[in-house]
Amino acid sequence: MHRHYLDTARLQATPITLARDEARHLLTVLRVREGDRVELFDGCGRTVIARVGNAGRHALELLAEAAPVLHPPPACRLTLFACVSKGKRMDWTIEKGVELGVSRIVPVLSERTIVRLDDEEAGDKAERWQRIAIEAARQCGTTWLPEIAAPIPLAAAAAQMPACAPVFVAALVPEAQPMRQALACFRQPAVVPSAAGWFVGPEGDFTPAELRLLLDAGAIPVSLGRLVLRAETAALWGLCVLGAEWL
Repeated sequence: MHRHYLDTARLQATPITLARDEARHLLTVLRVREGDRVELFDGCGRTVIARVGNAGRHALELLAEAAPVLHPPPACRLTLFACVSKGKRMDWTIEKGVELGVSRIVPVLSERTIVRLDDEEAGDKAERWQRIAIEAARQCGTTWLPEIAAPIPLAAAAAQMPACAPVFVAALVPEAQPMRQALACFRQPAVVPSAAGWFVGPEGDFTPAELRLLLDAGAIPVSLGRLVLRAETAALWGLCVLGAEWL
């Protein structure tokens, strides 16, 4: 079934009317016709099954078949702290993070981050990434849309870590332990934390001082194995492991 994102207030409206430009994807790409069924979602766990009504020249009408359904949130709220990568790599990280069930993405600016943004550029990036997240959520079927924060300095990101502990950090240091070993203490007895975080550095990794800042803030250093992964690959590696364990 085709899916379309709407904010909560509009999702609960009767009837639901989409302006022509807003309905362009449904009409010109998906080619919905009168009588077709569409699943609407608000990214906050609510879905509505609606039928396509009148497709006028300036608007598309959707008629809800029943009241909204509220779906439970993920068992564990995963936060990805990812240093901003260059080009379209960060877009790809956002997209795949949504598909893997992340609840929040915090783009981070570290000392070795190549991308540099002023306040206006950071806001524009956050809006773009939110659009990418909505499209990824539409395609993968999730009912919960992750929050995409504006890029922040590493120190500010470290200050947010206690709210989503335990937080694991990919680290190329001798004391880093395998992820399976780091997770072992949560298995006996079985504990599913309500939140968890995954912190990934930039190409070139964190500076020693930055890593020390994260460890002092409570991050658990983990190894990704024998191979050195690209930043965007490491981001998804951690989300896959934590998702398989706790989602």
